[in-house]
Amino acid sequence: MKAHPAPRQRQRGVAVIIALLLTTLAITIVASLFWQQQVQVRSIENQRLQLQKQWVLRGALDWASLILREDAKYSSIDTLDEPWAVPLAETKLDQYVDNGRDDADIGVATLSGSISDAQARYNLTNLCPDGTINPAEVAAFAQMLDNAHLDPALAQTTADMMAAAQKKPAANTAILDNQSGLLPMNLTQVDDLLAVPGFTPEMLDKIKDFVIFLPRATPINVNTAPAEVLAARIEGLTLANATALVASRNTASFRQIADFTGRLPGKSLSITNLSVMTNYFLVNGKVRMDRAELEVQALIERNGANTKLIWTREY
Repeated sequence: MKAHPAPRQRQRGVAVIIALLLTTLAITIVASLFWQQQVQVRSIENQRLQLQKQWVLRGALDWASLILREDAKYSSIDTLDEPWAVPLAETKLDQYVDNGRDDADIGVATLSGSISDAQARYNLTNLCPDGTINPAEVAAFAQMLDNAHLDPALAQTTADMMAAAQKKPAANTAILDNQSGLLPMNLTQVDDLLAVPGFTPEMLDKIKDFVIFLPRATPINVNTAPAEVLAARIEGLTLANATALVASRNTASFRQIADFTGRLPGKSLSITNLSVMTNYFLVNGKVRMDRAELEVQALIERNGANTKLIWTREY
């Protein structure tokens, strides 16, 4: 007959198996705890990096505001050869930002940015200030669209939508969206143009660098506006002539509107929509720290020697 293991031997084998299972379970639990701890450490490190990036960019915005205030003290016009127009090349900040590492393992922390004239762009707020459509501004935006080989009728459509959105709700019930039953969208950002029937992302890409929404109606700064904006703003000015005009100001900026009109004999200009100074500026900043980076764009309003942050957007 075949001999069977003794009961004590069977118990000993079961105990060994249980011990192995318990050991495996313990190792799994410990490994899981270490993994969770690593995740928490990485999460805390990412939060620290995010806060550091935000503080660096906040300091950059304060620095930009200081430059704009100093510029206003010594200059009554704004041109592209002034200090504010010089971009900040990528600059290492390792000596100023604590990245929590040993000196032998310091990561790269850099800051770059630029200040640009927001009034060098066509201000879409001009289309319908205070809810009233301005036909001259509609014609200017239509010319810009036409120069970009887009449908100029979109200018009137955009103005109509802005006017409808700014009407009081009680007076707006008759112009509800026929499909959704909602009031028209109030346009405040360039990307909002995609809500205008007829606009597509491809079309917006062609003009997004030449338009902007500012808090109030503003003139165009002829010292900083590109040829595309000048050709749209000035009736009868071709894009080729506007390009030549931009090239000429690189030699001599316009000290006053009379200097500008003097280079355009025979042109009928509306000087109320042109200027040689600016009140709104765009600040673009980018900070990189280790494996993370953050980009920000801000709109700053300058009134004399005072500056005010209007909005900021992170990317």
